[in-house]
Amino acid sequence: MQRNRLVPYSFLLPYLAVFVLFWAWPILYSFYLSFLDTRGFPWSLQPGVNWGRILSDPFFRQALRNTLLILLVQVPIMLTLATGLAVGLNSPLLKLRGFYRFAFFAPVVVGAVAYSAVFRLLFNTQNGAVNVALTGLGLPRVDWLNAPVPALVLIILTVTWRWTGYNAIIILAGLQNVPGELYEAAKIDGANPWQQFWGITLPLLRPILLFALVLSVIGTLQLFTEPFLITGGGPGNATLTLGVYLYQQGFRSFNFGYASAIGYAIALLAVLFSLIQLRLFGRDA
Repeated sequence: MQRNRLVPYSFLLPYLAVFVLFWAWPILYSFYLSFLDTRGFPWSLQPGVNWGRILSDPFFRQALRNTLLILLVQVPIMLTLATGLAVGLNSPLLKLRGFYRFAFFAPVVVGAVAYSAVFRLLFNTQNGAVNVALTGLGLPRVDWLNAPVPALVLIILTVTWRWTGYNAIIILAGLQNVPGELYEAAKIDGANPWQQFWGITLPLLRPILLFALVLSVIGTLQLFTEPFLITGGGPGNATLTLGVYLYQQGFRSFNFGYASAIGYAIALLAVLFSLIQLRLFGRDA
């Protein structure tokens, strides 16, 4: 009888082994590493070295400023575009809705290396299609890859292109759960489409928008792929993000202790921002 009770747990052992080996153990070990001085050999336990450095490191502050700037600009723009796109995709007047939903979701499944290379070509200073179009309109070329502000704008455009459709599909799922009777009653009362959107659609989408906002903020705090592959964190650290700085410390300088501390700092920031958002926007959601 006792053996029969243990049989179900034996089926869980492969998953538990993988979970412990590739998820739980790395998290716990990286937390331990964050208290080690790994700049020399042998590594030594010095809790204040890495966490103290975070407070005074100018490169960490630069990476944090860049990440927060991208977050404050890109996330509101992306969610606004995603909401408008979801409303359009939900319209009964739209033909081939399945095709358009797939088309706008497709950027998420495109390989990061592939689309980053495409964006580098499109925004190339000399021969990129974007600058060719600008000069064709009589406008000056923009040095997208080598000037600080244009490089940051390029990262924002790239991230927005990739994730707008993804969030639009999430918001679309919420739209499809809004009862149609509410819109019919609003029409009878004389509400126009704009009033229906502000009075019905937006309030009922609040939980979905909060969910998308939390995911977007957490994802932006971890932003790595686009600045690393397109601008390399440059020029002059103008697009250096926390994710790129973590990579530089861990896999270029091999300072795994400080890289682990940066990783946990990112996790703490994600928790803090999530709690703030839930506090401000999560009431009655």
